[in-house]
Amino acid sequence: MDCCPSITVQAMSESEAVEAARRFKALSDPARVRLLSLIAESGEICGCDLEGPLGLSQPTVSHHLKVLAEAELIHKERRGKWVYSHLRQEGFNALREVLTTRTRKTLPRTAARS
Repeated sequence: MDCCPSITVQAMSESEAVEAARRFKALSDPARVRLLSLIAESGEICGCDLEGPLGLSQPTVSHHLKVLAEAELIHKERRGKWVYSHLRQEGFNALREVLTTRTRKTLPRTAARS
């Protein structure tokens, strides 16, 4: 069987892996994935407008928004008594980088393995 080149150009550092895992962990809950989808679709949305579509209470929505903000996937801004959220593109760019396979140039196969 021929040897195949690695699909990644360079392995992640430990700190990069920790950051990526933190963001992926934030997305491990279906409610947070839906929240992110609603925020992305609207561009910016008030937390009060997220309870109905998700069927969740205000404290639960607030908790999920906090987790997404700590993972740097959204930014929250208080305006009076309301909190508005929008996506943080840099957080998504970091995840995109992890998920994008960067292939090496295929090396000539000179030897077969038995």
